[in-house]
Amino acid sequence: MELIIETPSRLHISLLDLNGSLGRIDGGVGLTLNKPSLVLEMKEKGTGVQVEFNNPKNLSKDSIGDYEDKISTSAIKMMEHLGIDKGLNFIVHENFPSHSGLGSGTQLSLAVGKLISDSVEHEIDAPDIASIVGRGGTSGIGVASFDNGGFIIDGGHHLDEKPEFVPSSVSKASPAPILARYDFPAEWKVILVIPDVKKNVSGTNEVNIFQEYCPIALGEVQQLSHLILMKMMPAVLERDLDAFGESVNSIQKMGFKKIENQLQKPVIGEIMNFLREAGAPGVGMSSFGPTIYAITDSSKDIVSAAHDALQGVGGHIIETSAQNSGAVIR
Repeated sequence: MELIIETPSRLHISLLDLNGSLGRIDGGVGLTLNKPSLVLEMKEKGTGVQVEFNNPKNLSKDSIGDYEDKISTSAIKMMEHLGIDKGLNFIVHENFPSHSGLGSGTQLSLAVGKLISDSVEHEIDAPDIASIVGRGGTSGIGVASFDNGGFIIDGGHHLDEKPEFVPSSVSKASPAPILARYDFPAEWKVILVIPDVKKNVSGTNEVNIFQEYCPIALGEVQQLSHLILMKMMPAVLERDLDAFGESVNSIQKMGFKKIENQLQKPVIGEIMNFLREAGAPGVGMSSFGPTIYAITDSSKDIVSAAHDALQGVGGHIIETSAQNSGAVIR
């Protein structure tokens, strides 16, 4: 059997509550994107788990190694769960950068799990696949993006299930419940700017940052929650781009997102300011970066400014928009 799946990418706009005074932590706000996307094919072949790349020249050695590891690890976990013993060959046809803040790890792991479960006609929903392959332990945004797309708010984890402030990479918590999911305005454009800078935060370093900076002050969490509930969410429903953009800009100075921004190389903040000055209503950084996003209804000036901002730094620009649906098996 041969199956092909296409998954979206996602922006992680902000974590909500890294204080925990109400008995829950994490929570998140995010947006599903139609580009870049992951296209992964699976065939039954040989023995063990094999991974191939259709365009290996477009991937760094680190990215190739990361993709191979995540595909193999997820496949083994899913096959063990389903009691499957057969050879599988995975072919990566399209990809997006790993460790860039676009959620490649979750999409890749869920894609593998979905392909395997569908190949044996075993229907498993996305949150359950995430639990099997070990994703979604901090943010529920990636799992919900894979499942249904759109603009998403998740409710984090009860302290009984997750008593510590840690990133998804070391959390064994189940994917967070989804509190709200809305279609995002199709006419709003999203410009991604991915500078060629090494990601400052990942792995053990990321764990240490959570431990060092959390809990976040309760007042900051309350301010952020107020902003999201009474400004950002209504802005999506009322298609108020200015209010949504103002929300994105304000979030960069609040809560854990403020910490994420402070830990970046100065060029990240400089590019963000450059895009705002060019007229982008809202500019933010996805997750721990380095991907920067601009929300706008007119992309020409913003794309031109992004090219100027990357002079001397290098990087690439992706013009995209929201995706209000999830992954698709072709």
